[in-house]
Amino acid sequence: MPVAVVGDEVVDLGKAAPGLPGTLTGILALGQAGLDAVSAAITSGAARSALDTSALTSPIPDPPKFWAIGMNYAEHVRETGKPFPEFPTVFAKMPNTVTGPYVDVERPAVSDKLDFECELGIVIGKRCRHVSRERAHEVIAGFTIVNDYSVRDFQMRGGQWVLGKSFDGHGVVGPWLVTPDELDPHSLGIRTIVNGETRQNSNTANLIFDCYRLIEEVSSAATLEVGDLIATGTPGGVGVMEDRFLVPGDLVRVEIDGIGHIENRIVQEPAATEWIDGPTESITT
Repeated sequence: MPVAVVGDEVVDLGKAAPGLPGTLTGILALGQAGLDAVSAAITSGAARSALDTSALTSPIPDPPKFWAIGMNYAEHVRETGKPFPEFPTVFAKMPNTVTGPYVDVERPAVSDKLDFECELGIVIGKRCRHVSRERAHEVIAGFTIVNDYSVRDFQMRGGQWVLGKSFDGHGVVGPWLVTPDELDPHSLGIRTIVNGETRQNSNTANLIFDCYRLIEEVSSAATLEVGDLIATGTPGGVGVMEDRFLVPGDLVRVEIDGIGHIENRIVQEPAATEWIDGPTESITT
């Protein structure tokens, strides 16, 4: 059941507002009525307990669509040596990637080229299509943090990015959803820290295409649904540019001012095994 975070406490919405749906996406689908019910649950003072971050899961565990944007920070484009894009570079991560904010993340058995990408995530709150940049703010439910873990050799082979971006558990989302009234999404410090070393450090003011322009672009092609997630791109400093990839034992922390942080320990996936119709018996490949 979703909870509302209030300082160092959480409000159990299943108890404080038992008539609400059991998922955040379901609550968002109610529109203003859902938000009003959450607000009433918070002000009631009921069903509160201490915040336990280790128990948090992704606020959007099963987005209908997980859009992602490439080459969207000026410094990242410069470090690649590529020309500045005329239009947003849009690709997809698959829903199987989505995982919680503080879980272990596997370096895959089939590659040692695991990389990090800190990103601001947009969560869609209203079903919409052909939304203008001027009205795009109306369809945003809130903002969250995304680490778009990327397996670079798989990303770069075959002329497409989707496979290298879609390994199981490589879309870390959280720790919670911050509503638009609480922050300006275009003036937030954003950084990645690996083992205490700051590897990425920028500000969402440096986005080439801002959040509203991205919604305009994506909604021109596809209907956006409640719970759709858009990861807005990563700043410069990714590991691939220095041939510095993540290894088991690394601790990867992503921070965005006004939202919070997520943090993952890198672990090694066991040897690749083949299975069909359930992992009841595996064959080492």
